[in-house]
Amino acid sequence: MRIIYFSLGWVMVALGVIGLIMPLMPGVVFLIIATWCFARSSPRFEAWLLDHPTLGKPLRDWRACGAIPRSGKAMACVGMTIGFAVFWYSVDPSLPLAAAVAVMFLACAAYVVSRPAAVNESGI
Repeated sequence: MRIIYFSLGWVMVALGVIGLIMPLMPGVVFLIIATWCFARSSPRFEAWLLDHPTLGKPLRDWRACGAIPRSGKAMACVGMTIGFAVFWYSVDPSLPLAAAVAVMFLACAAYVVSRPAAVNESGI
């Protein structure tokens, strides 16, 4: 089972890095999953992600208290809005399908906004 978690962890790292580069694709979500996978398969790579100078702080904040920085919340909500607009104009969905997708996005946005805000390094 460890090899499955380890392999999945690296797939999630790859998706996370792609998500940090590409607009509208989440990055940190995949890195949170990667950290979870590595916690079950490789403490060394789990520590590498948690101690990473760029990626580590959001992962540690999430692990400590489920915190999401305000900028991350804003970007997530803007991304979901843009994603819905692209869906609406490119797919031309039926009203029930559009409503279902809108409800899903609103539920996701409500969850993201309800998370505590991460504090900066000084604790403020």
